[in-house]
Amino acid sequence: MANGGNQAPLSGRDHVVIFPFMAKGHTLPLLHFATAPLSLYHDALRVTLITTPANCAFAHRHLPKSVDLVELPFPSLPPLPAGVESTDALPCASMYSTFLHATALLREPFADFLASLPSPPLVLVSDFFLGFTHRVAGDAGVRRIVFHGMSCSTFQVPGMPEHVAITAEEVPESVRKWVCDDGHEDGPVTRFIVDDIGDSDACSWGVLVNSFAALEQDYVSALESFYYQPGAQAWLVGPLFLAAGGMSSELEDPDGCLPAMARPKSVAAGAVGGFVSHGGWNSVSESLAAGKPILVWPMIAEQPLNARHIVDMIGAGDRVDVKAGTAASSVVEREMVEEKVRTLMDADGEVGKRVRLRAESCRKRRGRL
Repeated sequence: MANGGNQAPLSGRDHVVIFPFMAKGHTLPLLHFATAPLSLYHDALRVTLITTPANCAFAHRHLPKSVDLVELPFPSLPPLPAGVESTDALPCASMYSTFLHATALLREPFADFLASLPSPPLVLVSDFFLGFTHRVAGDAGVRRIVFHGMSCSTFQVPGMPEHVAITAEEVPESVRKWVCDDGHEDGPVTRFIVDDIGDSDACSWGVLVNSFAALEQDYVSALESFYYQPGAQAWLVGPLFLAAGGMSSELEDPDGCLPAMARPKSVAAGAVGGFVSHGGWNSVSESLAAGKPILVWPMIAEQPLNARHIVDMIGAGDRVDVKAGTAASSVVEREMVEEKVRTLMDADGEVGKRVRLRAESCRKRRGRL
């Protein structure tokens, strides 16, 4: 284990531990969250972020020096190649379930880390996929808050004011392959969720949501009812990249190539009239926080639900028409892309005007962080 930040003794009541899942879309919001509390509470709060050797450099680049970085050795689990410690490094999608099982083997090193602290932390914030952290935290007397990286409305629980559903045919191919094994419902990812994650989500003290009240306040109480703990809350703390100081209307790109991590600044640039996105919640929150309409092209996971939310409920975008369930592999003709982009960019057209007004309304209502 390596401690890359402050060396002063930690007091449990002012210590927050954050443990992201090793996928960039899950990690980055929690890096922003690790930064944001310090800007609000200055020296009153200590933050430790758990990472692994191959992910340490990425985390270090996006954190202030005041955040402690603790490395846990990433477990070896063949056929996963050595050094593959993040989903973007997987050589093929079929190794995703193996990767999930490898992360579950971090349980013992994480327990050793908590045991090494002079007193239990105030709270643990950890990703949904790291279900073992709930049990380890409970054994150490630490409350755990879960992070999904999704919106409140994505959780289809009883009591939601509006129901957004997708048909079985609309479930992305990649999800069907992860969840189902040769047509059987008892697939490897399903078994991992059942056996390793279990009820660790519902038993958590609450959920951290990368969203803001003006956009999703109506969904909060229904989401909170999903959790067993009395008084469990859904904390809407987003957009987290804004809380971490990640928005600027000035676009600087001296190398002529915008890295993915610079996306919030590029989306916010005044010359940008719309955003073509796969519909991941990070992208959605960045675009709406900047008041930019979205052309959604959903690919995997909950993205079809996000597309429905953006287009049908918020009304702040349009959607690329692809054959149901094959978004990741369908060939979309360039004529369709051109038509959709032109419609979105036409500020005087009926659709363009409507989606701009809705997106701008989201920006105005996001509040000051």
